Amino acid sequence: MPSPEAIAPQIAPPPRRVLIVLMGAIGDVVRALPLLGRMRKAWPDAHIAWAVEPKSRAVLEHHRWLDEIIVYDRTHAPWTFMPFLRRVRQGHFDLVIDLQRHLKSGFTSRISGARERYGFDAANTKEFNHRFSNHHIEPQPNMRLKLMQYQAFGDALGLAPAPIEFGLAATDDERARAVELLRDAPRPLLAVILGSSWPSRIYFPESTAAVIRRLARADGDSPALFPVLLGGPDETKLAGEVMRHLDDMQALNLAGRTSLRDLVAIFPECAAAFGPDSGPMHIAAAVGCPVVSLWGATAAERSAPWGFAELAISGAIPCHPCYLRKCPIGRECMRRISPEEVGVTVRRALSMPRAGAAR
Repeated sequence: MPSPEAIAPQIAPPPRRVLIVLMGAIGDVVRALPLLGRMRKAWPDAHIAWAVEPKSRAVLEHHRWLDEIIVYDRTHAPWTFMPFLRRVRQGHFDLVIDLQRHLKSGFTSRISGARERYGFDAANTKEFNHRFSNHHIEPQPNMRLKLMQYQAFGDALGLAPAPIEFGLAATDDERARAVELLRDAPRPLLAVILGSSWPSRIYFPESTAAVIRRLARADGDSPALFPVLLGGPDETKLAGEVMRHLDDMQALNLAGRTSLRDLVAIFPECAAAFGPDSGPMHIAAAVGCPVVSLWGATAAERSAPWGFAELAISGAIPCHPCYLRKCPIGRECMRRISPEEVGVTVRRALSMPRAGAAR
């Protein structure tokens, strides 16, 4: 049985001003969007703000369910932390949802002055985060999908069940830019997600190129796919290595030329995508692009992109998942993911309905 504090009362009357605290990883912010949507449906008149770091801010920009973005720039810490906390305090929030589970987010929640502060159970937090909340959701199994762990806050708040929707959409200007970037690329397009914030999760350039070569040829009723390489400035070297392994084969290399907002517009133009556990992988799924995800250091059971878990491929090795940012044995788990299996799975993805497009 859950403890009494794990069964939080319904919010009545509905809150006027709500703050979500989830500052870090892009993929985490994407997976929390369905909770935001559930809150917006339940509280249409509430002012909802989100505390986030710059790297994930783009996911929230122009979002129709959100009223305010409060940015904490930790690259200039500690000088930026006090102005950030002052802005949170000045928000006069009456409800805070702490989805981050560490000391910084817990302190942000407490300093807000909100009377109602919801957080994870002590079993799911670190750095004494749970001490800053006065309501806790039920303990979550460690390998439960993170998206569903966030949904547990909606249950604790007494919100009505709602379909999983992300509400992630490009602006007209962003769509126009995507059309221009992809103008000369033959259809159908294959999005090739190159990077990840953890070096241990990155697929090898020669393996990536081998997948691309396989999919560049038609296979029965399955068409040839034209590759579009996607990555940030840190992935330009990796993209260059992939291009070298492709020899003279045609590909559109957009690594270093696109922002996260560009990806929101580019992925809907693609027939399918593949790549390692990363923020762009979750963006692809959120806008309805079938994505084949590759798993080594981390676990698909906990983090597979919503709607496309059946397309996840994990490297078969006893130490998977290790959750190490740097692999001491040369990313053997990723090496055991064969380009042949990835190619076959992408072909299967092409026949899947694009259910996420309306999310």
